[in-house]
Amino acid sequence: MKMGPIAPQDPVRQRQFYYVMLEKQISIFPTTNGKNASIIFANDGRLKSASELVGNVTDDKILSLLANTGDIRKLVYGIGVSMITDTGEGASFFFDQNSVTNSTGTSISAEITGDGVEYLLPFDAFEWKHDDKEPGQFRFEFKNLDVTATVNVRFYLNDGYTAPPFEGIDKVDPASQGYKEMIEKGVMSLGDTTRLKEVFKRARAGEDVAVTFIGGSITQGAGSNPINKECYTYKTYEGFNKIINPKGNVTYVKAGVGGTPSELGLVRVDKDLIKFGEVEPDIVVIEFAVNDAGDETGGDCYEGLVRRCLNMKKKPAVVLLFSVFVDDYNLEERLVPIGKYYNLPLVSIKSAVTEQFYIKKEDGRVIGKNAFFYDRYHPANIGHTIMADCILKLFERADREDVPVGEKTDGKKPAMRSDDFDNIRLIDRAHNDFGAVIEPGSFTETDTNLQSCQMDRSIESTPQFPDNWARFGKGDDPFRIRLNCKTLIIVYKDSHSADEGDTDVYVDGKFVRSIDPRAIGWIHCNPYVIIREKEAKEHLVEIKMRKGFEDKNFTILGFGVGI
Repeated sequence: MKMGPIAPQDPVRQRQFYYVMLEKQISIFPTTNGKNASIIFANDGRLKSASELVGNVTDDKILSLLANTGDIRKLVYGIGVSMITDTGEGASFFFDQNSVTNSTGTSISAEITGDGVEYLLPFDAFEWKHDDKEPGQFRFEFKNLDVTATVNVRFYLNDGYTAPPFEGIDKVDPASQGYKEMIEKGVMSLGDTTRLKEVFKRARAGEDVAVTFIGGSITQGAGSNPINKECYTYKTYEGFNKIINPKGNVTYVKAGVGGTPSELGLVRVDKDLIKFGEVEPDIVVIEFAVNDAGDETGGDCYEGLVRRCLNMKKKPAVVLLFSVFVDDYNLEERLVPIGKYYNLPLVSIKSAVTEQFYIKKEDGRVIGKNAFFYDRYHPANIGHTIMADCILKLFERADREDVPVGEKTDGKKPAMRSDDFDNIRLIDRAHNDFGAVIEPGSFTETDTNLQSCQMDRSIESTPQFPDNWARFGKGDDPFRIRLNCKTLIIVYKDSHSADEGDTDVYVDGKFVRSIDPRAIGWIHCNPYVIIREKEAKEHLVEIKMRKGFEDKNFTILGFGVGI
């Protein structure tokens, strides 16, 4: 029997409250346990961030109580949850806790309807487990996959805590003068527009062109719903068609993988961007400004990716896009100089929106943080729209303005930082164009439990690096690869599983590094540079399980090779 709204023990409206989700459009995907669910993580500071971002909470007394379950119960009287769906379908709602022992923690749950009715879940109505550690996730489970849902979740506070006044979410008017001025600020530099103008000319003349994007989770579309149509990449592609009015076909490629830096982007170019020669890009938008803290080379791999794209067959126009996190963080200081060195078109979302975040509503704010962001990392639908509009403003200006070229964009000029990563190519189980001699040893299995992402137009997820070499706890023989190269990047699978174990990497018999596949704590692809030299020569690379981890698993996803 479906549970109706739970009557509170005292009037809800007399309690202080703040929202952690407000008019949030959620994305629903099939899960590994056969459910159709939307999962919003609450651990690792995410609940604190949502309280600041959506609830406008600045009180340190409140914020300090959001890290662990015990403190949250001191702060929160109960959860109010409501949802509107396009079909009227309801859902099962959960607020799950992580436990100390990694077993299942307490789950605050209710059946809710899709008609906007708020359901109050008082914390004292539930039996809490003794080993709850921290908030884990908010979860909405649906019977059907094709549902569009908008949800609200708010915390009603216990006596003694004061929430900030509720302001609501800014309603953004794209036709307003303030919006137009904001978008203009996103065009950091037109750079040399020659390549863009040539693409526009070819497209209007009836030639087929390819508009492509490579980046992290924002390029994947995270925060947008539906992720394949509301992401900034697809909106940019649609806008390109309207502005340029091409007479030929326009190929659209979205190659975003969450949680990964340009170091991995280099290795993914062959597989995800040019599809092993099937796609010849005319425009490449590169978005790694919030991911590249994980680039161990400090910008050298980013420049290598830029140079690789600049020197592709059709000499594409390369646009550098700088997204931003909720705390105004990105890596423009490191990456913008690379773009200016090659006189590239630059688009800064940070320049466009962060000034707005600190303008009061009554003083004409166009958009606040709680409207722009889906969470502390990713833009919501309107945020993706703003990103696309900034890129499209660049296209419009490049198309109509006769801009002094200045220094010509040239991918062959001496590198600003390094040319060590100019021509990285992929080797995996199905692709080996370098004549590398591979002896898999005990790494003979194929791992299918992989990071998956929505690529191109698809709403379905595509497993990353499916042609891999995996070892599942048996065998003592190391993986060996002998090849001629000057640069080698290994890509391996990170995981949260205790079944995964450390490996040691040797080059020409010398120990290079150990790899801990549990260091990041979730299933995704991670790269490391294991060879970096100025001249190519033959090397023997060996990968073996570290002592004490012989009964564990490890997956080699592939290699990026430079010769």
